[in-house]
Amino acid sequence: MPSPSLGVVLVTAGSEAEAESLARHLVDHRLAACVSITPIRSVYRWQGEVQAEAEWQLVIKTDLSQFDAIALAIAQHHSYEVPEIIALPIVAGLPDYLTWLQAQVQ
Repeated sequence: MPSPSLGVVLVTAGSEAEAESLARHLVDHRLAACVSITPIRSVYRWQGEVQAEAEWQLVIKTDLSQFDAIALAIAQHHSYEVPEIIALPIVAGLPDYLTWLQAQVQ
C-alpha cells in the first residue's frame, strides 16, 4: 500500500538549465521519483513591481515526508532569492504508479 504522504512539490526556475540541474539533483539523491519540466510564463509582484517572466515549472513527484530535505536542497542550489517551493498531496492515483513512486524515494 503506497504511503499517504505521497505528493508533488512545485518549483519554478529561471532557466531550462537550472530546472534540469535541480531535477537531476533531486532524482540522483532519491528526493524525487520523477521531475517533469515545462516552460511557463509567470506574472507576479516582486519588490513592489509587477513582473512577467519566462520560467520553467518543475513538478516534483515525491514522498512529502522528505519535504524539508527537498526544500533545503532546492534553496541551496537555486538562483532565486525566494524560490517557489510548495507542496500538494496526491489524493488519488494509479496504485502501480504510486507504488513505483514510493519505491524510488526510499
